Amino acid sequence: MEILIQEAEKHNIKIIMDLVLNHSSDEHRWFQEAKKSRENPYHDYYVWRDGKEDVLPNDLRGCFGGSAWEWVPELGQYYFHQFSVKQPDLNWENPKVRQEIYQMINWWIDKGVGGFRLDVIDRIAKEPDQKITDNGPRLHEFIQELSRWQRVFHGVSV
Repeated sequence: MEILIQEAEKHNIKIIMDLVLNHSSDEHRWFQEAKKSRENPYHDYYVWRDGKEDVLPNDLRGCFGGSAWEWVPELGQYYFHQFSVKQPDLNWENPKVRQEIYQMINWWIDKGVGGFRLDVIDRIAKEPDQKITDNGPRLHEFIQELSRWQRVFHGVSV
């Protein structure tokens, strides 16, 4: 990627990256840590609900079919996923999650990326208990915070 960015810059081209901020892989280090215990610092990086196996928190469906909730027996909790069960949703209500995301974005900007296309950005402010999965009430607040962070630290818009 660094070579691509460098070569593009030689031709006055900026690289725009597709960036998904709504969810991570279930293989991501954060989620692997989150599943270890409810007390793990990464647990609140995702959307969890207490429950009993086969008694879903609600009837929300994933975009690819099936329930939007996946049972984790070791924790006695369900995690929320709007897409694949392998893509648990990040908890944007947690300021630490947002801070980590902003640091990651800055890392890419420091590498020379010119901007980002934000995939499914309308889903970051979900409120699954209210069955709100897109365009949630805090969406503009989160996007404005993201924009302020970038202007302050890099002068790059997302």
